[in-house]
Amino acid sequence: MLLVALKAGLRLGELIGLQWADLDWQRSTLHVRRTIWRGVEGLPKGGRERAVELPASVVDALKAHRHLRGLFVFCHEDGQQLTEGTLKAPLRRALRAAGITREQGQIGWHDLRHTYGSHLAMKGVPLKVIQELMGHATIEMTMRYAHLSPETRKQAVAVLDAPFAPARDIDATRLEGAANQP
Repeated sequence: MLLVALKAGLRLGELIGLQWADLDWQRSTLHVRRTIWRGVEGLPKGGRERAVELPASVVDALKAHRHLRGLFVFCHEDGQQLTEGTLKAPLRRALRAAGITREQGQIGWHDLRHTYGSHLAMKGVPLKVIQELMGHATIEMTMRYAHLSPETRKQAVAVLDAPFAPARDIDATRLEGAANQP
C-alpha cells in the first residue's frame, strides 16, 4: 500500500476504495473511480475519475499482493475494507522501521502524495502531466505539491553555466528553407 501511495499518488480514501477491477494489467494503469472516506463511498475529489499509469515496480507489487479475499485491493484478512483509523499505526511502524522522521509533527498518508508530486517535478515531468496524474482541477493546486529539493534548484541554476549550442548560420538556414519551397 505504501508503494502504491508513493508511486501512484493516490489519496488515502482512493487507496481504501481501490478495487481489483480498477486495474488494467495490460496497460499498467490504475483507474481511480471512487473514494471511501469515513465509510462513505463517493467520486474522487474533483468529482471525476482519472487514470494513473503505473511504474513496473507497482504493477509487480500488486500482482504479488493479489488475493481473492474480496473486491478491495487493500483490505483486512476477512476481505472487509480498511478505514483511515486502522491505517495510521501501520504507516508509523513502517516509517519508524525505515528510520524516517519529521522534525515537527507526524508523517501521514497525504505526505506520501506530496512526495509523489515532488518526485515527478524534480524529474522534470511537466506540471500539466502531474496535474492530470494527481487529479487536480488547477495547476495552482499541483504547484503546492511540487516541492523542489535544494539539489534540484542547484541543478537548475547550473544549466546557466553550460555552453550554448553553436549558432546556426542564418543565411544557410534561409537557403535550406528556400530549397524546400516548391
